[in-house]
Amino acid sequence: MDTLRQRSHLERNEEDVKLGKSQSVLLRNKCDPLPRRDVLRVAAFSVIFRVVNCFLVQSSFVPDEYWQSVEVAHRMAFNYGHLTWEWKEGIRGFTYPLFFAVIYKILHWINCDYVYFLIWLPRLLQALATAFADFKFFFLVRELEDRDVAKWTFFCHLCSWFTWYCCSRTLTNSVEATITCLALCYFPLPASKTHSSKKYLSLVALAIIVRPTALIVWLPLLAYHFWQCKNKLRLFVHDCIPIGASAIVISTIIDFIFYGKWIFVQFNFLKVNVLDGVASLFGTQPWHWYLTQGYPVVIGPHLPFFLYGCSLAFRKYTLLLVAITWTILVHSLLPHKEFRFIYPVLPFCMIFCGTTMAQMRAWRRAAAGGLLASNLLIALYTGLIHQRGALDVMSHIHALCHDNSRPDVFFAMSCHSTPYYSHVHCPLKMRFPECLPNISQVDDVNESDVFNDDPLLWLRTSYPHAHSLPTHLVLFDVMEKKIPAFLHENNYTKTVDIFHTHFPEGGVGGRIFIYERQRQPQDHV
Repeated sequence: MDTLRQRSHLERNEEDVKLGKSQSVLLRNKCDPLPRRDVLRVAAFSVIFRVVNCFLVQSSFVPDEYWQSVEVAHRMAFNYGHLTWEWKEGIRGFTYPLFFAVIYKILHWINCDYVYFLIWLPRLLQALATAFADFKFFFLVRELEDRDVAKWTFFCHLCSWFTWYCCSRTLTNSVEATITCLALCYFPLPASKTHSSKKYLSLVALAIIVRPTALIVWLPLLAYHFWQCKNKLRLFVHDCIPIGASAIVISTIIDFIFYGKWIFVQFNFLKVNVLDGVASLFGTQPWHWYLTQGYPVVIGPHLPFFLYGCSLAFRKYTLLLVAITWTILVHSLLPHKEFRFIYPVLPFCMIFCGTTMAQMRAWRRAAAGGLLASNLLIALYTGLIHQRGALDVMSHIHALCHDNSRPDVFFAMSCHSTPYYSHVHCPLKMRFPECLPNISQVDDVNESDVFNDDPLLWLRTSYPHAHSLPTHLVLFDVMEKKIPAFLHENNYTKTVDIFHTHFPEGGVGGRIFIYERQRQPQDHV
């Protein structure tokens, strides 16, 4: 036994001489599997972390998190609700909302379709999907790097305020980012041993079906895989064509069922938003916006760690850096820009941040504490305080479902400023000014623009008679200052005052009010 031990020791010493001691240690660290108990701990921690994350995000971000997912699902499941112009133009697919619609239908069948479940269950499932992606991401990095880098990459990933802010939202960007992270875990990165072409290509196809812009992130990665693959014909014939064709056929059939006609939404999405330039109608930014504002905000306090990590791991992760740069460059060429559009590349960035943290031995604890504290502060503020009024007001509107006086609610604010029937779940009469873009170039009237230009005139014109007036008005405080005459002459009284944001901008005020009309004896037809 002693002889065998000495021989093993001598062989290990020879290996250290050949590879270099540090490289040998690195190799052994990467190859050593985690004990099953530790694997379960990582899984449990990921789930608990994202569930807590989900319930600590109680604010609104952008209208699409409701109007392109749960609002559509509510209409699919319960046959009432409102569809935005995108669904009338056929540029959105029903595959993603169908997932929530099935959940809603099941809740209805078991008599558990309470509004609280309708609001939180989709978000909770989104958070659990993110937890699974986090779990897989940790083991991907542990396969590529030593334990130290894997541990700090996972720490940086979980610290990200923007991931915390977005991952549990029912945004197509959120599920796109989750699927992209999962697909990366099966992608044939250099030094990766658990890659699977079929798995990662299936996930990429799903991401593109959910949101066609996912193709932007994956183009350089797909090109690399095809270039380095020895049997290109087999990859194309046995993997790419069957998976791509299956995804297109399944999503097209789903869209046919709900649109009632054959339609290819991925092409329509590209045509309307990019070729026809409709996306630019919702705001434009200069070409450098992602470099000067978008990316620094999304990556947040991680920025210096990312930049230094690029210098450390440039050669090893050139492919990921190319994908990040390519994604930002392509989106920079498009006139309409938003923070969430580059969210899917955030996990890529965390590998560089983790590399930096692993190298910072002297200042590691201070750096980790500062990174955690700064991200936590931003995450809690944006999740619990900033723009929460749009959700809080809907609980007051939901209370009107039990009012026997047939309430009529008008949202006197820009279109889609709040959720709608998915957060009320009763056929309450509600209305807001429509904002249809002028796609046909025939001077279509954008009701929301006309309303915002002169709200007093619009209200008096739209409600000329007392009996037609809405019973409740929902408005921002900035709108209150524009229509005091209308409120006074029609006997509206402020009944609810809700905080919304510390940073009002344009038509979005700092507070949201609900005004209720006091009925008069002459209010009859």
